[in-house]
Amino acid sequence: MSSTTAGSTRGVTRVLLLADAPVLRRGLVSMVNETAGMQAVGVPGEVRRALTLVESARPDAVVVELGAGRAATLNVCRDLRRRYPRVAIVALATSEDPAVVNEALAAGIRGYLLMNTSPTLLGWSVLAARAGRTVVDPQIRRVEPSEVPVTKELTPSVPLTRRESDVLDELIQGQSNRAIGRNLFISEDTVKSHVKAILRKLGARDRAHAVSLVLSARNGGSCTCGHGHAAGEPAEAATV
Repeated sequence: MSSTTAGSTRGVTRVLLLADAPVLRRGLVSMVNETAGMQAVGVPGEVRRALTLVESARPDAVVVELGAGRAATLNVCRDLRRRYPRVAIVALATSEDPAVVNEALAAGIRGYLLMNTSPTLLGWSVLAARAGRTVVDPQIRRVEPSEVPVTKELTPSVPLTRRESDVLDELIQGQSNRAIGRNLFISEDTVKSHVKAILRKLGARDRAHAVSLVLSARNGGSCTCGHGHAAGEPAEAATV
């Protein structure tokens, strides 16, 4: 399969596929290319080659295998999110553990689907991720309540201010301090002050922990920090 020059086909979502198993890579190529409005670009490769392949293929989205070696793969996703913030990341995973889902979302993954997902859901999730929405496989939401760890309700002792809520929204999207300052028209020092206040109010160890707490509350508890479930949630999957 030959690479397509970035931007050569208007209206087509360019998807790079990263999986360690060759058979999975081939299957994903077929799924993506058979989805209207999408095209597999570059040469599908191993997860460890992610940065090199993204640099050469210039995709709009990346579909990555999240199975064995999850920690290393999540580190790769964090690097991708930091270096290519406009590239949406969707993971095909083996775990239904809500804690694993939250860890993946905190690493910058915007779509978390199980390996047996349908081509339709995969395509929809890629588009949703590009639009800034977070998608969780509906099969995970159907886990029996008794099997899901009880999530502590997220209730800051002091409510977040409007600006702190804005900064937290940016953190959830994986933005850096510089990007947050640019997006909100404030200085990096001001961003850092807001982040410190957010961590203190949420009782979080660091930025990733704060994001994990919010996402956990959305999935299994109630969050009173000014964030809630998105309106208009599609029936096909859970979105944040």
